[in-house]
Amino acid sequence: MGRPFGIPIYVSPTWFIVAIVITVMFEPQVAQHVQRPVSYLVALTYAVLLYASVLVHEIGHSVVARCFGLPVRAITLHILGGVSEIEEEPRTPGREFLVAAAGPVLSLGLAVGGYAALLLVPMPDVTVLLIEALTLANLIVGVFNLLPGLPLDGGRLVRAAIWKITGRRRTATVAAGWAGRVVAVTVLILGAALSATGGGDRWLTVIWAALVASFIWVGAGEAIRVARIRDRIPLLNARALARRAVSVAQDTPLAEAVRRAQEAGAGAIVVVGRDDDPVGIVSETAVIATPEHRRPWVDTASLTRTLDPGMILSADITGEDLVAAVNRVPASEYLLVEPTGEMYGVLVAQDLAKTFARA
Repeated sequence: MGRPFGIPIYVSPTWFIVAIVITVMFEPQVAQHVQRPVSYLVALTYAVLLYASVLVHEIGHSVVARCFGLPVRAITLHILGGVSEIEEEPRTPGREFLVAAAGPVLSLGLAVGGYAALLLVPMPDVTVLLIEALTLANLIVGVFNLLPGLPLDGGRLVRAAIWKITGRRRTATVAAGWAGRVVAVTVLILGAALSATGGGDRWLTVIWAALVASFIWVGAGEAIRVARIRDRIPLLNARALARRAVSVAQDTPLAEAVRRAQEAGAGAIVVVGRDDDPVGIVSETAVIATPEHRRPWVDTASLTRTLDPGMILSADITGEDLVAAVNRVPASEYLLVEPTGEMYGVLVAQDLAKTFARA
């Protein structure tokens, strides 16, 4: 879609569904001021401008994050609004607060700007309707995002405050996550209550409330799970997770390589070149998928993933550094080497994932 401030913008296909729904629902109001089919064009313009304001909200988060040196992968607009894919967490509660506050501040600023325009600038009736709707929408977006529970911005503000008071990020995240679950249940109850007193669109109210509540509940639960995972990160140790490995030449039949690994009690096979330097790691998945009767005629090289520089890690790497290295170059296996350059073993990403799965 574009790269404002150098940040890639993506639009999910679900956005087009919402755009159609918004256009159809808003068009009857527009039709009171202009004739069809112009009314549909104006209603569609409202849908586009509404999501443009959501984009402004997300750009606020992303720009402030980048000011603090946090990498931003992209901004994606979807059925429930938008999300800024910030790759790292702020390292202080103050920065967390500012990154979280930037979005709602811009949304509320757009609402104030729209209200001021309505008061000060003469406009045609249809333009007044459009500005009124956008002003109200930005007010709702700003206020809703300030609700005090993760994954909403208000939840991040709560987390920043508790983090500042207690000095414990995990405690703050868990508290804000449970607050998010309370917010999710509240949204669902309010949606049901409104539908009970509403008119013909009551089922739409229930469906929308259920979608929003589900989004908040899942996001809150994920925040709590990630907080528990973060407790384990300092305990991660590449040496402790490593599998013993055997080295074989590139033209070694797979059956022979597997036999050597079994005899040595190794859980990984590393392919070496003519100078005995590692050149790749045999994919465990590919080995399992190869029938035993074919293994004598399959060279290990054909099942080997070439070692990129990012796949060679120090055997001494631990904690956050280990997680960052794995995230930087995603792979199924990594070669671990001693400070002297000698091979220590192989770290299998699945083994690392199992450590987190127990959180």
